Amino acid sequence: MASSIRVRATANGDTTEVQALIQHPMDSGFVKDAQGNLIPPHFIQELTFEYDGKPVFVADWGPAVSKDPYVKFAFKGGKKGDDLKISWVDSKGATDTTTAKIQ
Repeated sequence: MASSIRVRATANGDTTEVQALIQHPMDSGFVKDAQGNLIPPHFIQELTFEYDGKPVFVADWGPAVSKDPYVKFAFKGGKKGDDLKISWVDSKGATDTTTAKIQ
């Protein structure tokens, strides 16, 4: 299966800027479907970005984050050609992981 995470990481001097778009329904558990039934909660609980084996960004999310979340941040370090690992775990135990090359 193709990853549901699209990432762009760009090294600029001693800082790396990261932009990520994550495809996920992020259902809160408070929205009803067309038949009036509540859609069960299904959302990313933890999102982690790792560089050189160390976390550079960790987000603990709840049901209030919108569908297909977009994340943008920068961290000190990172060089062109290095790997950035991105992973998440959701409320149903599903996971996704991908690696992006820093440009």
